[in-house]
Amino acid sequence: MAEFVIKLADERGRVQEQTHSAASAEELRQRFAHAGYHVFSVRSRGGLGRKKKAKLEPFLIFNQQFLTLVRAGLPIHGSLEMLAKNQRNPYFAGQLLNVTERVKTGESLSSAFEAQGGFPAMYTTTLLAGERSGNLQEVLERFVSFQRISLTFRKKVTASLIYPCVLITIVIALFIFLITFVVPSFATLYDQMGSHLPAITIALLNFGKQAQHNGIYGLLVVAALGYGASRYARTPKGRDIVDGFRIGLPIFGKIWIKYQVALFGRTLSTLLTGGLPLVPSLETAARSISSNRIAKAVFSSVVSVREGQTLANSLQATKVFPGVAIEMITVGEQTGALPQMLNSVAEFFEEDVETALTASMALIEPAILLVMGVFVVIILIALYLPIFSLGQVQQFQQ
Repeated sequence: MAEFVIKLADERGRVQEQTHSAASAEELRQRFAHAGYHVFSVRSRGGLGRKKKAKLEPFLIFNQQFLTLVRAGLPIHGSLEMLAKNQRNPYFAGQLLNVTERVKTGESLSSAFEAQGGFPAMYTTTLLAGERSGNLQEVLERFVSFQRISLTFRKKVTASLIYPCVLITIVIALFIFLITFVVPSFATLYDQMGSHLPAITIALLNFGKQAQHNGIYGLLVVAALGYGASRYARTPKGRDIVDGFRIGLPIFGKIWIKYQVALFGRTLSTLLTGGLPLVPSLETAARSISSNRIAKAVFSSVVSVREGQTLANSLQATKVFPGVAIEMITVGEQTGALPQMLNSVAEFFEEDVETALTASMALIEPAILLVMGVFVVIILIALYLPIFSLGQVQQFQQ
């Protein structure tokens, strides 16, 4: 299936462009012509920009509203059209209108959302499971519940990181202010005095002068390096390097792994409860994980599961998943309650991540303050040491 952009007019004469999947341009043209549309042109979607990812919170609100309308018995295309008109984000509204038009032409809801790009793979897979089982409302309820829990957990993690980030920003701003404004002022003073200066003071004054004159160029270089690094981090090799760096961090590496395992457990449990087989659920869960290393481990376990191995043994062979998670999954498979046990795995590691982050922040905050204090003290000693020395010399002469 390829992606095409079709320009058409509906029964009211409104001209619009939409993106659709089809085997060929002619097949897409015939599909819309039979549905009563006037087709102006069909062209390949190659060269169009990468689709924006759906933001978690607005997407949750949309799904809650969509679920309410489906429960009330409204048709799917009517519900989507109504929700699209109420969207503040024009890009998201356009996507929903495109989904609506696709559904009207007979395309399934899951494939219509999948063709938009930017929507989670778990969402389109969940919709597909609901369409196959004939129970769309139930799978939407499970997805909304999953999304609500994920958003709440993410907000807790973000909230715990806000204060340290603000503290680090203040420390950097204070250091820049001292180096670029305070130190050059002292340099002018000491140049006028013409007194002998200690080595530490001379080094600090020279550094301050360089920062004042060449600081803007340094900021431009740092900005260029940051932009280049962010672009490189989006490539497959860059993502591997970034993920390896995260996992290799002394304290936060283990927290990152636990966070990803919790996300994997919650996602796989939701998919299995929705009626999807284990192998497609594993593949979708792997695509939902941010960590490349854990995603690759899950994909490699798919091969073992296809060959008849248990999920616990397949994951254990990857040597990535924590032992506690393997033991809990083993119990879930033996008792026939794997989805429920995966939910327990997610809850266990979410609590563990929250506790570990709280403890880490309690240690990091005073450490940041200590580092800031050491830097300030060194700068103050370097700046005021000549004044103290000059005072002692004057007292000695008197």
